[in-house]
Amino acid sequence: MSNETESPQVSSSTAVESYDGSCDADLRLLNVAVRSLPCHVVKDLLCIGVCSRCVLRLFGIEEHIYCHSSFAQSILSSVLEEVTSFKPELEFHFCSCCLGILQFTYCDDKETMVKKENANDMALTIAELVKQEGHQIDGFSLEVSVPPRILENESSLLSYMKNKYELEPWFQERLLSKCVSVKDVLKFAITKPLETLLDAKSSASSFRIRLTYTHKSTSKNSVEKNRECKRQKTGTENGLHNVSDELVVADKDSFDYSTIEKNAVTGRSSSGLRDQECSENVGFPIEKVSEPCHLVYLCYRTHFYLCGRYLKYSRNVSQTRWIIDEERMGEASVEEIIGSNILPICQGDNCKFHAAGREDIDVRMLGSGRPFLLEIQNARQVPSEVIVKEIESKINGLENKLVSSNAIVILM
Repeated sequence: MSNETESPQVSSSTAVESYDGSCDADLRLLNVAVRSLPCHVVKDLLCIGVCSRCVLRLFGIEEHIYCHSSFAQSILSSVLEEVTSFKPELEFHFCSCCLGILQFTYCDDKETMVKKENANDMALTIAELVKQEGHQIDGFSLEVSVPPRILENESSLLSYMKNKYELEPWFQERLLSKCVSVKDVLKFAITKPLETLLDAKSSASSFRIRLTYTHKSTSKNSVEKNRECKRQKTGTENGLHNVSDELVVADKDSFDYSTIEKNAVTGRSSSGLRDQECSENVGFPIEKVSEPCHLVYLCYRTHFYLCGRYLKYSRNVSQTRWIIDEERMGEASVEEIIGSNILPICQGDNCKFHAAGREDIDVRMLGSGRPFLLEIQNARQVPSEVIVKEIESKINGLENKLVSSNAIVILM
């Protein structure tokens, strides 16, 4: 796998000309924001391999200023380089802080390096995946998981900036505690183009789009550093107080940023500025990055239920599928009869049958019937009330008349 790509050098004046009028105001706003920063500090960060977006987020610049969906990395870099007179190497380098995530660079499942030009291109790839899966959506929730090394790098950089520039006037004005997280920047950048491409709004939806980033450099060493930091805070070296550390070790390759954000971040900041003992556990200068993160896309719908009542007319039908010594008991089951008529309509991965109590295989269920729930997992389609009634009629119209159902409704 080659980790080398060419990054075109574009001056900020050329950048303005290459975009339509709608982007001119955003570029001017970006120029104003960059010129408000201490140039020598920006240049320092660029020299140690921090990408343009990370430079801006470390200073707490608001996301909308540098997260325009059509802004390529080269556009942001050219603005920063023009203001600081910084001359970068021609060879492309992965960011030493975000590991290439905010450069829209990653390795796919074939271990091939993929480099997207901007947030629009990134969103297009995600939208194509959703469409390939055939999901019917009216909204979506975007989830992002990043490797713990990113927070370590961020903490190290902020501590470095504090130690080196704490006495300078800009330091107190800038309040580095307002640093924006990698997750927030990425989500801000791709959410709007995703809304356009999917024709759906981002919300607390049952349909989830999950981006999981992992990195090979995330090793037991980083977990041990976190563990040592916690021990210093609690005054314990082992025992029950460290149970949470063991959970981290069990899933050390990738975990959700938010699981450590509560302890490591106040507001949207890293704790590196406030906890000198912990920051000493993170080395500086941070290591150069030789390859980007591995990215796994996943889109899925959280489960929903269809509830109703069933009646069983046969004395040779079990409630659920019943196998003893590889031999089937009974001619059918309520679970299979109802599930096989609903799951294909919903195009789900699987279904689970839940009932309020049960009866023996040789006992009929008459009267008003027994309440049941059918759990549909990762459904591509959510049936309408009309379709649900059609499903109910189909079950009740089966020739064998083993089972019938009534009052089926959807519970989301």
